[in-house]
Amino acid sequence: MHDDNAAAVIPSPAKVAVLGPGGVGGLLAALLSRAGHRVICIASEETANTLRSTGIQVRSGQFGGFTAEVEADTALREPVDLCLVTVKHTALGSALERVPAEHLTDGLALPLLNGIEHVDALRARFGARRVVPAVIRVESTRTSPGVIEHGSPFTEIDLAGSPSRLAPLAALLTAAGTKTRVLPGEDAVLWAKLAFLAPFALLTTRYRLPIGGIRSERREELTALVEETTAVSRACGAPMDAAQVLARYDAFPAGSKSSMQRDAEAGRPLELDAIGGALLRAATQHGVPTPLAQKLVSELTPHAATGV
Repeated sequence: MHDDNAAAVIPSPAKVAVLGPGGVGGLLAALLSRAGHRVICIASEETANTLRSTGIQVRSGQFGGFTAEVEADTALREPVDLCLVTVKHTALGSALERVPAEHLTDGLALPLLNGIEHVDALRARFGARRVVPAVIRVESTRTSPGVIEHGSPFTEIDLAGSPSRLAPLAALLTAAGTKTRVLPGEDAVLWAKLAFLAPFALLTTRYRLPIGGIRSERREELTALVEETTAVSRACGAPMDAAQVLARYDAFPAGSKSSMQRDAEAGRPLELDAIGGALLRAATQHGVPTPLAQKLVSELTPHAATGV
């Protein structure tokens, strides 16, 4: 398929691999399975064994409680129509070794990771035409292998690319329950999330407070950091408005925690470089001052490897 605007046709039902069936990947795997697609989860041997025997159990206010059957393996062993890449950025390099590039020759790779720099790594492995830059907005946590707690009242995906080409993929995801739209401008799509995510992740993790505590106890820092991140986003092609970002934080349930904060509480490695590091590198590239972001990243760096 050489026409950049030719539709990336995905059969229905589709054969879908999910690399990393954690909070995000597990939720999407379950939704796609429930919608009638064949889903193969790629995970560690322990997790794969659990998924094969018990499926994925979802507890969700939006979707209700249900259990979905999935296949599971430690590596992808056959071609697929779609591969969701939903591992943590800290595990991306080793995880990609589980998905041979030849199994995506006629399929698409859909990365739903935090940050912006992973897209280049995926393109190097699978080829530019196979990779669909995207972001997801959701709060979803894996409480144990195969058990997913979906806390947000929404699950939304933005795909970056040609609407005519990506319409079939958007329709497949929307039909499964994830409201999906296609937007032009890769930088705009990726930075729209990072400019929102970075203050949320850095402040909740640094001060060990949910967003309600940050709003009330650290409002001045929250406002200053949002102004920094939206200034970087504008320099990178995403017209983000600080007041609108703050309004979104104010609408969050007070107890909401970032995934980075949850990783810190569990003693897991932090996606600090993928989120804070990427922000600082872009700020340097475009000459945008980010003193507060630099301070927070510096304070969190000693904890990045272990989260504690």
